[in-house]
Amino acid sequence: MVEPVLYVVDGNVARITLNRPEVSNAADLPAAYAFEAAVKRAGADDEVRAILLTGAGPRFCAGGDLASMAAAEDPAGYVRELAMVLDRGLRRLAALPKPVVAAVHGAVAGAGLGVVLSADLVVAACSTNFAFAYTRVGLTPDCGVSVLLPRAIGQQRALQMALTPRPLSAEQARDWGLIAEVVEDESVVARATAIAEQLAKGPTRAYGEAKRLLRTGWEASPEDISRDEADTIARLVAGKEAAALIATFLARVSSSAARVQ
Repeated sequence: MVEPVLYVVDGNVARITLNRPEVSNAADLPAAYAFEAAVKRAGADDEVRAILLTGAGPRFCAGGDLASMAAAEDPAGYVRELAMVLDRGLRRLAALPKPVVAAVHGAVAGAGLGVVLSADLVVAACSTNFAFAYTRVGLTPDCGVSVLLPRAIGQQRALQMALTPRPLSAEQARDWGLIAEVVEDESVVARATAIAEQLAKGPTRAYGEAKRLLRTGWEASPEDISRDEADTIARLVAGKEAAALIATFLARVSSSAARVQ
């Protein structure tokens, strides 16, 4: 039996691959549960310091598997469970105290947007198309897309994606703030891998706290987020990771100043 989600650790990077290329990596219930399990596994492994998301085959992710929904004995119950399980996995992914890099290509549609919006840095192949897709088949967004998409690109642009059929190109997705970077098709996985490997060598605790602050700032009052920021930076400055990096920085500054004199 082919696994719907592959999980491999190389060095300090966990690579999670959506592995249903015959259906453009659309998620059915087994795939949703497998994805959640892979994210849990990456989060529980202290040796994993960064996560890389990829998709097998010609397309990254077409969203939910419509065929599995239509074939279900109870379509409404099936879709509800699918949406909840996949959303739970994506929330866990976004909350990981480790950086998450996604390499996307071909097509990103429907719940695939939720995957992209839950990653921290997204590198797209230049031929990638991004489509809302839900309304095209008479459905509405799930997996946090109704919240995360307007935050990323603005309400008017999110509504344009929802109400008109035209997909976004990779360049437009970058310019709108949906993704971070566009590269040639043949370079997308290599580029995303290089970013993930570089992040895995960095201050993981600081990365994790920074992404937590940036992701939760939308939901907190200015007073609460200011307090959280102050508490977090005070906690980190007393830790070994920051102390070593600060000492290295100050030594470099001192050396530069001595050369100038």
